[in-house]
Amino acid sequence: MRRLLPALFVFASLSFLSSTSADDRPNVLWITIEDWSADLSCYGTKGVHTPNVDQLAAEGIRYERAFTTSPVCSTSRSAMMTGFHQNYIGANQHREYNKQPLPHGVRPIPHLFADAGYFTALMSYKTDCNFLPDKKEQLFEGTDWSQREEGQPFFARITFGGTHRAWKRDPKRPIAEEDVELPPYYPDTQFIRRDWANGLEQMQLVDREVGQLLKRLDSEGLTKNTIVFFIGDHGRCHIRGKQFLYDGGIRIPMIMRWPGKVDAGQVSEDLVMSIDICATILEAAGIEPPVALHGMSLLDPKLASRQYVFSARDKMDETHDAMRAIRSKEFKLIHNLMPERAYCQFNQYKEGAYPALAEMNVLHMQGKLNAAQAHFMASVKPELELYDLREDPHEVHNVIDDPSYADTRDNLLNPLNEWRENVILDQGVSEDFRALNVFPAAISGMSVDRWVENHRDEYDYEKYGWPSWYPTRSLEQWQAARKAWEPWVFREPDSKMERPALTLRQQKRKAAKKK
Repeated sequence: MRRLLPALFVFASLSFLSSTSADDRPNVLWITIEDWSADLSCYGTKGVHTPNVDQLAAEGIRYERAFTTSPVCSTSRSAMMTGFHQNYIGANQHREYNKQPLPHGVRPIPHLFADAGYFTALMSYKTDCNFLPDKKEQLFEGTDWSQREEGQPFFARITFGGTHRAWKRDPKRPIAEEDVELPPYYPDTQFIRRDWANGLEQMQLVDREVGQLLKRLDSEGLTKNTIVFFIGDHGRCHIRGKQFLYDGGIRIPMIMRWPGKVDAGQVSEDLVMSIDICATILEAAGIEPPVALHGMSLLDPKLASRQYVFSARDKMDETHDAMRAIRSKEFKLIHNLMPERAYCQFNQYKEGAYPALAEMNVLHMQGKLNAAQAHFMASVKPELELYDLREDPHEVHNVIDDPSYADTRDNLLNPLNEWRENVILDQGVSEDFRALNVFPAAISGMSVDRWVENHRDEYDYEKYGWPSWYPTRSLEQWQAARKAWEPWVFREPDSKMERPALTLRQQKRKAAKKK
């Protein structure tokens, strides 16, 4: 496979873009997998085997430096549904309860395709948009490209949700714990290795689903005139990935195949974003958006000169936090707007879905984590984090206070602030969102999970979020959680075992199902 110098992509002549007709415009198939970073064999991940996605990459372009605009599904998908950063369109709060129409001139991408004569289809259930309209039938015309008129080009999106926790194991090709490689910010225990391997096995199952879809394109004679994109909606669903602005949370796989228009076997080192896909497919279809998108067409030679990509994190369910990040090829700067809060403050979803969270809390409370691992378990955050990705690709050594990086700090902070002020019109953090002095100063004897459930009728969690007390459980409570996880984590590949219910909300739902 050829590794290209930045932006030296080998595109066939694109003069056809100005002369396309409704009959010969390319189809677009946009494949999304959930909660997954570039943990595929074509990206060099150890242990996993993803031959179908690997083949797709071999037939097109694999992007090494691809990032999403946000590290969680609804905010990231809102950006990809429009081509704009989620903060700009008011869609930056995950699980938004007060959804609003899009700003004037901004329209969902499938609407633009439908207006241009394309048939639009969502071939899976999830839209997950934080704006109106947000329903599947409001955004797309159908559920499969087979529903289109004869000769009509299609724009189809599909999500494979298997890589969202909980994961199934792969009985056909189980992955041994010793065959995986953990990043250094996780303790190297058998428990975490097994959890990591289980996720890779689930990716192998999704890879087969992708393979079946691509075979269908072939069998229907559609491959030659269909642009295929394959991406993750945001980073991996591990405790330092999803919901955070480290590369584990925002770096995604991105692959584009366009037979006859884009040469096969390419690897791009350019900085690209998920919303660049929106600009690319509109250009390929000859569609002019009513408002200039935030993304850049991947076909644009100017892409090589892009210096930075940006990302933002705000509310995650009722966990209130706010972070902004700028990334170049060499450095990452993260601005924590709420440094008073712990990275691992209470989040109901994570405590009920992430076995490694129990493992790391136990080890942290026992003093068994090294500095790189313990950093993420601290009770507060630094306001600024700066990482030299050349020397520290896993982002574990914050050099913000190193005098030799002072110029780098300013050179990144200035454009980050400019992006916040002039591009996304950042609203920052309100007093209600920060929720100082709303809850009691501390609790004792019970987990935050139990306190939240016991006091649900007394506090407005939608307005103030969940309390940020930390740690969220005692050592004994975390040890009990880890013990409950262990059989599930180490279950056999063909096991039908149910995932344990670790939060009170999960336990109530499980009890209700049994009635």
